[in-house]
Amino acid sequence: MPKYSKEDVMRMAKDENVMFIRLQFTDIFGVLKNVAITVNELEKALNNEIMFDGSSIEGFVRIEESDMYLRPDPSSFVIFPWGQNNGKEARLICDTYNPDGTPFIGCPRNVLKKALAEAAQMGYEMSVGPECEFFLFLTDAEGKPTLNTHDKAGYFDLAPVDLGEDARRDMCLTLQQMGFEIEASHHEGAPGQHEIDFKYDDALMTADKIMTFKMVVRTVAKRHGLHATFMPKPIYGISGSGMHTNQSLSKNGKNIFDDPSGVLGLSQEAYYYMGGLMKHAKGMTAITNPTVNSYKRLVTGYEAPLYIAWSPKNRSPLIRVPAKRGSATRLELRNPDPTANPYLALAVMLKAGLDGIRNKIQPPPPVDKNIFDMNQDVRAEYAIESLPQNLEDAICEMEKDPLIREALGEHIYTKYVEAKKLEWDEYKTKVSLWEIERYISEF
Repeated sequence: MPKYSKEDVMRMAKDENVMFIRLQFTDIFGVLKNVAITVNELEKALNNEIMFDGSSIEGFVRIEESDMYLRPDPSSFVIFPWGQNNGKEARLICDTYNPDGTPFIGCPRNVLKKALAEAAQMGYEMSVGPECEFFLFLTDAEGKPTLNTHDKAGYFDLAPVDLGEDARRDMCLTLQQMGFEIEASHHEGAPGQHEIDFKYDDALMTADKIMTFKMVVRTVAKRHGLHATFMPKPIYGISGSGMHTNQSLSKNGKNIFDDPSGVLGLSQEAYYYMGGLMKHAKGMTAITNPTVNSYKRLVTGYEAPLYIAWSPKNRSPLIRVPAKRGSATRLELRNPDPTANPYLALAVMLKAGLDGIRNKIQPPPPVDKNIFDMNQDVRAEYAIESLPQNLEDAICEMEKDPLIREALGEHIYTKYVEAKKLEWDEYKTKVSLWEIERYISEF
């Protein structure tokens, strides 16, 4: 991402005839919000003078503390490649600040910045490469999403079987126009399921890109008469959508996970970082897999990672070590899904990894056998534990792990736990279609 100044943004907006600007920010649950302004208000926005009502955003502040300020990041300025008939539209990604000029502790982007600052004090920079999966569904006559897929394709299939190829190609072209470097695009294993991978970047830019990516995918899908969803498990009986998260640390521009003389070509810091991820895996799950539906994906039979183990060879454990070395050396955490707030998810991952380095947490030996084929007794012999099986269990594990509370900060931690407990209670009291079909005739 280029580094723009305020003057650069003002000049580009004028040169490109931009008429409207969306000031975007993210709530604690990973939902993109925005305040729209005209170009006449752009200088005011770049001077951090735009206010909004924080009490209207779930998880932000009480009504008596409602005034919040948006501080745009000039380097996030980008012009949307659509809707140019009545003047071009652009966006700026913002941090939220208190009226006294201090960073708002409930801003997810500020949470990630805080974790990155801690890493910087240790001499590290975090790089991340996500693998975002999503489904494309047909819409009905009213434009509402159905659960009917537009194809019967499978992993890496091509047109005419993959009927979403045109939409996916337009998504890639639009993303490229907005500054993304697309590395791969393909049909995934389930009908209607797709994946688009973009280039590794520093953690903050990657979190920004994940939010932009989801917005672009939904927008382009709608233009093709389709509905894009990042819901982890929209259909029973087929694979769900994940967001495998590749991560590494660098120091002075060098990937510190790489060590040609180390076991498997990994440095000791890489092993310690991995040890930290595994130690805090249960506590992180409520952040990396934040919805009731997330745990419908984390079940046996669909290659979703359930077990806290690692391997350089197979994809059944929680952490995989991809084969590439040198600057591409990385660890792949496989349980996150795309409903996660990327700022909070990367913050807790980084904090966990730094804890591993700081306290020299050694991970257990790798498990190169297929864990899905092991029974409970064999897994016990290998001391392989499982991730939480539902949102309630995940929140309980989160409450046991003080590092997650520290990473999120008291404000977000308290609001998040409170909201997720309410979500689980609401889910438990709802009568599902499965219950109706199973019991209404039998009893």
